Amino acid sequence: MCLAVPALIKEINGTEALVELGSVERAVSLALTPEAGVGDYVLVHTGFAIGVVDEEDAQATLSLLQELAEKFEADELFYESGLAETPAPESDQDYHLAPGLAIDLSNLTDL
Repeated sequence: MCLAVPALIKEINGTEALVELGSVERAVSLALTPEAGVGDYVLVHTGFAIGVVDEEDAQATLSLLQELAEKFEADELFYESGLAETPAPESDQDYHLAPGLAIDLSNLTDL
């Protein structure tokens, strides 16, 4: 599963932007979203801004991610190296039994 997370553009320098998510700042490429500007929210995936989203949608997504971070323990949300070989659930109804999101949501607690 892949996940793109909304982040706020703080600065733009050529085709690179400094984005903020909670208290974390990262440099991301704007090569796929040249229309993005300072103050816009972009969906960030693997170091690239892959889409521009409005603030309302960005905040809704961040709120849902925050709920996940508050509701579940880290070992319920994150894959560990040994779990990558865990077989897929047998049915769609069993997906709630599968281990986590394989992303670090811990920084969302600062939002």
